[in-house]
Amino acid sequence: MSWMFSADKSWSFLAERYSWVTDMAGVLQDPLHHAEGDVAVHTQSVLAALVSMAEYEQLTPQEQEILWMAALLHDVEKRSTTRVDHDGRIVSPGHARKGEFTARQILFKDSPAPFAVREQIAALVRYHGLPLWVMEKPDPQKALFSASLRVDTHLLSLLAKADVLGRQCSDVDELLGRIELFNLYCDEQQCWRQARQFSSDEARYRYFATDGAPVNYQPYDDYRSQVTLLCGLPGMGKDRYIQQACGGAAIISLDDIRRQHRINPDDSAANGWVVQQAKQQAREKLRRGDDFVWNATNITHQMRQQLINLFVSYKARVRVVYIEVPYAKWRQQNREREYMVPDKVMDRMLAKLELPSPEEAHQVIYQITD
Repeated sequence: MSWMFSADKSWSFLAERYSWVTDMAGVLQDPLHHAEGDVAVHTQSVLAALVSMAEYEQLTPQEQEILWMAALLHDVEKRSTTRVDHDGRIVSPGHARKGEFTARQILFKDSPAPFAVREQIAALVRYHGLPLWVMEKPDPQKALFSASLRVDTHLLSLLAKADVLGRQCSDVDELLGRIELFNLYCDEQQCWRQARQFSSDEARYRYFATDGAPVNYQPYDDYRSQVTLLCGLPGMGKDRYIQQACGGAAIISLDDIRRQHRINPDDSAANGWVVQQAKQQAREKLRRGDDFVWNATNITHQMRQQLINLFVSYKARVRVVYIEVPYAKWRQQNREREYMVPDKVMDRMLAKLELPSPEEAHQVIYQITD
């Protein structure tokens, strides 16, 4: 059975039930690009355009629901990012990236969706402007390849088309032309309806981690060790995963270091010292060529990237394992922990959660429990 967000898709029902839909009303847009009106008016126009498209009718019911939900959410965070710039123009910088976070929270906490469905919607929200602007990126190829690892480019193209058809502006034909070029570029770069394929995990990692790296380059396998970098919110079951899947492996745990030195997890002033102690342990193992597990939340890309760069500099192969259970089970598991994390801290961390993408390491595994 396919997942469905809501059988009733009328705007009146959605606005009455969901505050984030209500918030769209009154969020102004630049009249040069959106003469149709505010975000609520635009979103309704996008949804109407989407369901009237012949390409939409050809999708499976699940694909239709994914795309419809992404259209509903694509501008959800214009409510928090819209401002008037120094030229007096209405802009919403970063609304797509922030919208990804909001989409993930809604579909994890409030209206649970299967992991694959949720992440496809979140990625569509994140990249909904890419078909219009991919050729203006500093590295269009890398931008496209990165997106293709997370999102169906056909669905992305249809979302962009509905977004254009759902606005009133003077350059509609030009924008639609850009989407056609995006489709051709995807086909040319072997990214149409599929993730860009690389000759190996190592080749994929090297391409994204190295400026100017050729797509088809196959790096030499000279790894000295393997590091498993865990990623997940507190209470998701990282310790359980270690017991079940990492039998006997050496563990570097930030929580263990805090407990050994009686440091409160809320003591932000001591966090830097704890991380440095853990990194020192890691360096000692890396120098010896030992395999180990790094056990911490690592919920942001920046956190993970600093660690991955360190491990790779010692010629370690890095495997990232993201661990997740459903929202209700997550809350229950946290309450049952010996060291329970306060609810307000859990909510704050959920709002910051950035899932690891396949380009971040040599291998990225999603350990999802329904």
